[in-house]
Amino acid sequence: MTVREKLAALREKMTAYKMDMYLIGSEDFHGSEYVGEHFKCRAFVSGFTGSAGTILVTQDFAGLWTDGRYFLQAEAQLADTGIELFKMGNEGVPTIEDYIVSHIEKGQCLGFDGRTVNARNGQDYVRRLSEKGASVNGRYDLVDEIWTERPALSAEPAWLLDIAYAGQSRDDRIALIRQEMAEKKADWFVLTSLDDIAWLLNFRGNDVQDNPVVLAYLMMSADSLRLYTNAADFKEADRKTLENAGVEFFEYNGIYEDVAKLTENQTVIYDGSALNYAILERMPESAKKVDEQNLTLLPKAIKNPVEVANIRQAHIKDGIALTKFMYWLKKNIGKVPMTEISAAEKMESFRKEQEGYLEPSFEPISGYAEHGAIVHYSATPETDAKLAPKGLLLMDTGGQYLEGTTDITRTFVLGELTEEEKKFFTLVLRGNLNLAGAHFLHGCKGYNLDYLAREPLWQIGMDYNHGTGHGVGYLLNVHESPNGFRWKMLPNRNEGCVLEEGMLTSDEPGVYLTDKFGVRHENLMVCMKGEKNEYGQFMYFDTVTLVPFDLDGVDPLLMTERERQLLNDYHQKIYEVIGPHLNEEEQAWLKEATRAI
Repeated sequence: MTVREKLAALREKMTAYKMDMYLIGSEDFHGSEYVGEHFKCRAFVSGFTGSAGTILVTQDFAGLWTDGRYFLQAEAQLADTGIELFKMGNEGVPTIEDYIVSHIEKGQCLGFDGRTVNARNGQDYVRRLSEKGASVNGRYDLVDEIWTERPALSAEPAWLLDIAYAGQSRDDRIALIRQEMAEKKADWFVLTSLDDIAWLLNFRGNDVQDNPVVLAYLMMSADSLRLYTNAADFKEADRKTLENAGVEFFEYNGIYEDVAKLTENQTVIYDGSALNYAILERMPESAKKVDEQNLTLLPKAIKNPVEVANIRQAHIKDGIALTKFMYWLKKNIGKVPMTEISAAEKMESFRKEQEGYLEPSFEPISGYAEHGAIVHYSATPETDAKLAPKGLLLMDTGGQYLEGTTDITRTFVLGELTEEEKKFFTLVLRGNLNLAGAHFLHGCKGYNLDYLAREPLWQIGMDYNHGTGHGVGYLLNVHESPNGFRWKMLPNRNEGCVLEEGMLTSDEPGVYLTDKFGVRHENLMVCMKGEKNEYGQFMYFDTVTLVPFDLDGVDPLLMTERERQLLNDYHQKIYEVIGPHLNEEEQAWLKEATRAI
């Protein structure tokens, strides 16, 4: 079916179920950022394949809301579909919630699959629409009724993560959360975010592409720990290991029945930004409900010393792979045919050579020339640009290693640059270096430091339309709350925590000139404790990513003396750590590529 035919079929179902508006988001039943093929309902209906976006359908309107990463992609994919694009965050553009409230009429009904809308948003719709005399129906998945060849739920094998990598046993992690529950006088903790469940029980899987997680829900009390999943995904020996830790296996959808059995004298704690509305709706009104940040979120974000040591090893491996790729790219551009896709595949081949490498941590972003200006561009066979010995190639890629998750962006110089390209290459690099060189008091949050990265662009009246950085999981999701860098707090982004020792965060300023080029420089950094004195505990960042910035794009005259020193020190560290792992020819090239400026 075409997009217009799918919309027509959906509208027929809406009429049958007496729904005047129908909402389709990007989420699975667990609030995941990236989802399995079974959950890609919004992409199926609209044709827009970006990772974030929500479509609203009425009988005579269809609109899609997405953020700045995807404006150009959405414009292209929504052409001729009859779906209007709403550019979130732009002046004069209403939020989808405000649009619904202002357009729904008394007696009308908003429908959605309550398993794919988080509890807080679902409650907010109920409250705001009831004030207008309208209602909410979150019981039906209408897309399922028109998607005749919908992929099945993933059921990939799961496996246990050894304590040599996790640094903490599942018994200790369970005990830690139970202690938190006791302090909060909670009888039950309901956990539905897949990476939190994987972290708590030290297992990994493959139910979401590039995210090593298992489809599961979890409910725990002081003496019970119920895991709702496909038990057949676990080997018998692994099931027994988990059972010995007190885990009981239940059918995946069994949680919806069990939460309905909560009693009025029981207190249940959950994170309403992750819990889905369908689970909340099934909890008895008499149960005491406490909605707050997942108890697992902060301990998961603060990597323990074993995890930090492993993360450093993962980045040495990643540094070897990407430095070898950079050498190959610089030596072969213009001599060997290559495209955006083939370059990404070549980079992946170097990662595969590293021991302990498992898979990418996200789909590669490989954008040449004007494609680099599309923030989350994903090359297709139709758009796959040929690379030439001129201009810039932006490559944002990452890997999943047993020792941790990597995420790196490098903008490579393929040949002659314009003055404009070199200017912005350098300005963005200055932002990256200044944030990496931050020295700050404990208690600072990401929004206290974000200006360091944006200042070179803000000084000339420019900016980039995304956060400067995000937390990164340990062999888990490449985007992880609650740490991050951005200059304003967004209600749907939990990135406002104090920066703590052991947090792993990206540093990735950029600039994007439509129809020209894009530049982004990204490293991962571990937050560390510095000196402590009468003013308090000072903190700093240690950059763990070890891949050269392309000096062919740098104009030293645009940099301060301190910025040049920060770059030189970083490059010297790369040569010392990565150089010994390269062959003689590669090492000679790396010495020049990391020369002092």
